[in-house]
Amino acid sequence: MRRILKAACLICTMALSACEDGEQLTVEDINVPDGYALSAGTATVFFNSSVAYDQPADWVSGVYDQRFNTGDRLYDNIKSTNNNGAGGGLGPVYAGYSCGSCHRNAGRTEPSYWTAVRNGSDDASGRYGFTSMLIYITRKNGSFFPDYGRVVHDQSIYGVQAEGKLKVNIREEHFRFPDGEPYSLCVPEWTITQWYADSIAPEDLFCTVRIPLRHVGMGQMMALDPNEIEALARKSNYPEWGISGRANYITERGVRQLGLSGNKAQHADLTVELGFSSDMGLTNSRFPEEICEGQSQIYQGSMMGLSYARLDCTTEDMENVDLYLQCLGVPARRNVNDPDVKAGEQLFYQAGCHLCHVTTLHTRPRGTALLAGTTLPWLGSQTVHPYSDYLIHDMGSEIMGVGLNDNYVSGLCRGNEWRTTPLWGIGLQQKVNGHTYFLHDGRARNFTEAIMWHGGEGYASRQKFANYTRTQRAQLIKFLESL
Repeated sequence: MRRILKAACLICTMALSACEDGEQLTVEDINVPDGYALSAGTATVFFNSSVAYDQPADWVSGVYDQRFNTGDRLYDNIKSTNNNGAGGGLGPVYAGYSCGSCHRNAGRTEPSYWTAVRNGSDDASGRYGFTSMLIYITRKNGSFFPDYGRVVHDQSIYGVQAEGKLKVNIREEHFRFPDGEPYSLCVPEWTITQWYADSIAPEDLFCTVRIPLRHVGMGQMMALDPNEIEALARKSNYPEWGISGRANYITERGVRQLGLSGNKAQHADLTVELGFSSDMGLTNSRFPEEICEGQSQIYQGSMMGLSYARLDCTTEDMENVDLYLQCLGVPARRNVNDPDVKAGEQLFYQAGCHLCHVTTLHTRPRGTALLAGTTLPWLGSQTVHPYSDYLIHDMGSEIMGVGLNDNYVSGLCRGNEWRTTPLWGIGLQQKVNGHTYFLHDGRARNFTEAIMWHGGEGYASRQKFANYTRTQRAQLIKFLESL
């Protein structure tokens, strides 16, 4: 997408800093800003439409502009089975046929199982084919299944069998807030059928499903000052709220690093090469083997005349997609002077939401370096407002008998722990993608349900929200819609 609009805005600093260990924040301690704030410094864009997530920052020009457009095309274009007849390409098994198939307009494509439910089907993958979700599986002891790896690929090219198909049963229970307003929560219960190899016994299987993340603020996330994040981990201890966040550390490319990316902060980069390999079956220099290496799909494909001898994507391709993601602008806040938005912002702080959804962070001076070494210094030395500490928190206390524990371990992150979701741009998700499904598997159908799923370290804030009046809850949600 190309820029079509520029605007100026009034800059206001959000003066919220981390408290010392054990120091209790009160509403009076918080300086809630008036007017606009630049969500991502010089990378803030001013769109309020379906392309709000898919615009370059204003500093993207010249050769960077050309490479941005190249990366955008690689991100959106549907991948072919045979790479224009040159060998390689999509599959043999895959989960998505392009980045944009799951991340429509750089956002999150609607989870197909909800579409299926609305249309009276209990089998989203069987009826609608494409799921736009990732299906993670492990054994109950945490190890992987040799025939499948970490992800079940539920799509395949012609003549090849997918690894499995996803079914869902949704359990819904109805509740009331203390003031009598009704709400409900839904639990998706996953099963897998049509296994490629021997069926896996349910008693030996943990299955968790992930809907796509919004690709908002990716460059700013990669440019964050790691010292600030680690300082937040040391200071993120609020016993009166039951909050104690911590950093996730993972080893990638042989280096132990701070994790920032993903639902569990389980990656240190944007996983472009991994996404092309695991999600689409496109080989590259970092992942040169087919994801189904060793399965009969390799031999079936060879018999059909498909070649797997060459790489599907060059390092230049991968870096251009990385550049595209990191050069995307972040939408500015909207309706910030609306009285209800202002009241909702105050209630957000009063409920302690800001203790994890930290308002203000900073990027390191030199910006970021991409996969092949290209630098983006424009991302450096910026004050940004992601509404996240990028730390992992225990969210797994039981709600409806299950809570948010998915039993999937990532680095140091346990099954009951999740990275604080950045909230910038979240109020535009319905305009960009046509839905308001939230949380890792889309079980929350709206903001209210997302908040009411907060257990563990989020439980105290959840209860504050529950005990607000109906008007106050609506105001807090209106604030979220302004982000």
